[in-house]
Amino acid sequence: MPLARSLSMTSLNGLPQWEDEDLPVEDLLLFEVSWEVTNKVGGIYTVIQTKAKITADEWGENYFLVGPYFEHNVKTQVEVCEPPNPAVKKAMDTMKSQGCQVFFGRWLIEGSPYVLLFDIGSAAWNLDRWKGEFWDVSNIGIPFHDREANDAVIFGSLTAWFLKELSCQFDDKPNIIAHFHEWQAGVGLILSRSRKLPVATIFTTHATLLGRYLCAASIDFYNNLDQFDIDKEAGERQIYHRYCMERASVHCAHVFTTVSQITAIEADHMLKRNPDVVTPNGLNVKKFSAMHEFQNLHSMYKARIQEFIRGHFYGHLDFNLEKTLFFFIAGRYEFSNKGADMFLEALSRLNFLLRVHKTDVTVVVFFIMPAKTNNFNVETLKGQAVRKQLWDTAQSVKEKFGKKLYNALLKGEIPDLNKILDRDDITIMKRAIFSTQRHCLPPVTTHNMIDDGNDPILNTIRRIGLFNNRTDRVKVILHPEFLSSTSPLLPLDYEEFVRGCHLGVFPSYYEPWGYTPAECTVMGIPSVTTNLSGFGCFMQEHVADPAAYGIYIVDRRFRSPDESCNQLTQFLYGFCQQSRRQRIIQRNRTERLSDLLDWRYLGRYYMHARHLALSRTFPDKFEMEPSAPPKTEGFRYPRPSSVPPSPSVSQHSSPHHSEDEDEEERYDEDEEAERDRQNIKSPFSLGVLPEGKKKQHGEYRN
Repeated sequence: MPLARSLSMTSLNGLPQWEDEDLPVEDLLLFEVSWEVTNKVGGIYTVIQTKAKITADEWGENYFLVGPYFEHNVKTQVEVCEPPNPAVKKAMDTMKSQGCQVFFGRWLIEGSPYVLLFDIGSAAWNLDRWKGEFWDVSNIGIPFHDREANDAVIFGSLTAWFLKELSCQFDDKPNIIAHFHEWQAGVGLILSRSRKLPVATIFTTHATLLGRYLCAASIDFYNNLDQFDIDKEAGERQIYHRYCMERASVHCAHVFTTVSQITAIEADHMLKRNPDVVTPNGLNVKKFSAMHEFQNLHSMYKARIQEFIRGHFYGHLDFNLEKTLFFFIAGRYEFSNKGADMFLEALSRLNFLLRVHKTDVTVVVFFIMPAKTNNFNVETLKGQAVRKQLWDTAQSVKEKFGKKLYNALLKGEIPDLNKILDRDDITIMKRAIFSTQRHCLPPVTTHNMIDDGNDPILNTIRRIGLFNNRTDRVKVILHPEFLSSTSPLLPLDYEEFVRGCHLGVFPSYYEPWGYTPAECTVMGIPSVTTNLSGFGCFMQEHVADPAAYGIYIVDRRFRSPDESCNQLTQFLYGFCQQSRRQRIIQRNRTERLSDLLDWRYLGRYYMHARHLALSRTFPDKFEMEPSAPPKTEGFRYPRPSSVPPSPSVSQHSSPHHSEDEDEEERYDEDEEAERDRQNIKSPFSLGVLPEGKKKQHGEYRN
């Protein structure tokens, strides 16, 4: 038996490297399989797309992504080419000779990875035979009416067929690693194992099927994880076959991973296997060369949002825009799962607090959640037209005023300001003022909603009475459509909009990871998350005082719904008490956390999973070092030494504290930033769920 190669990991220039020179990447091929390769359906697309560069840098020409072929996606995202690897080309040619369409090319994203795409339609004539083969190996029957599950069988059968044709060409090396994402790709894993292919397999679940269904039904999920009759719950929701596909994939994989500790606990109960590795989701973080460029972008895009507000609230613009804060929530329209229900209740309580304390701060809250609409609301479009008309009027009067002032100064005279505006100018200005008169309240939604009588957000707004009255210090705007820079209402794309806001609020009940607060962090915008989201748990683990860094974590796990809502209200009210300087300090700290979310660091978790799969599949060739899988430690941001701006730890007795008080705060940003930079560079070990980690009792459903 040959000497087993020792696997361990180092980091060079921020990139994971093979430590053992006897194990070159050329001896390995990595295939990453997902239904969302070049095909955007949900968040897994973001994971694979953003991770591609770090993986391609590590694996080079030996990294391949496998997904479904859709012509409209390939035309805009893929540069078709011939595979440089002769073994891959031969396997493709074999499949093509038997009537299957297989495409190869480079995905035009950062890293430009190779993609292998199977045309599901061209192989659909094999469906009945492949469903029979799948039944023979797993005893899982797929109903004919479930199109998604049938497509998963075709896709998985094609993937397993390709891996068989490929592995047949190799004797000792290269060894193959196949990483499968979610149940749609799991059939390929199950078939590969049943056929005993020499392939190291990894399966990643980004959210359990049953977990998402149960939470959407407002069931007390986390408090009853060990009480559910899993088969019964899956059967009642008509997803039993999908659940079986997911569970079989989990148990067939050499290595099972999930994206967060909270999802690991869920998977242990729902899928009956404890994950081997937790692989947090990252982003490609682009640092600006200028230290505070992101602050300048915040100022620029905030001004664009203020322009929209001027039009939307015309006739009711009796609040100071310089003392107006912009909060937002965004994502899929899952009213309870995304925490929109709790957010609205907290806004009602915040409105009460701001009115009672007679504060001059106004909060405008945006709900960016796509729903069915007819078109733009006429009143909203009119508001933007009135704003533009007023701007044009002001510009024409300013031009006339400027010419008269200029001529008077040329003559050496101080103009009579009472005569510099003639009667026509006064008339024009009066007409402009009259045009801003409004006999209705500013709309709470920018679009005409289909079936607005049953819309949960609008019904809650009606119940709590947040109708954008003059006396309300909290104003609400529902934008039931994804943002676009070509919109006639709010011409900003999502990233620009986020940069212009002050706070993102995501009090989710079910959120396996949570890309929305992560994106806020990378852009230097503070956010609210919960200890039931993967992102919130990750930040609690790695940041000693998350609130000081602009990450407010609501406890939805061990508190009652009312207590959680009160905590969220206090976070929001405390944020409103901050001075402008405090918010700037906090944004600087938030942006520094972006290194935590960079794939250059988080990519090592995936690397560890691959090492583990190799050692389990080919134990005579590879072995894991004993020190390889310890817990995540030694990678933690300390509490800032200067006085934190976090309202949770530095609240004033009155909302009207003085600016002089702020100036006296001890704060050396360069010193803090250098300390954080040293901390992020300190080595840390790979995460694995502790043995025997079980659900903690005493959790509340909220």
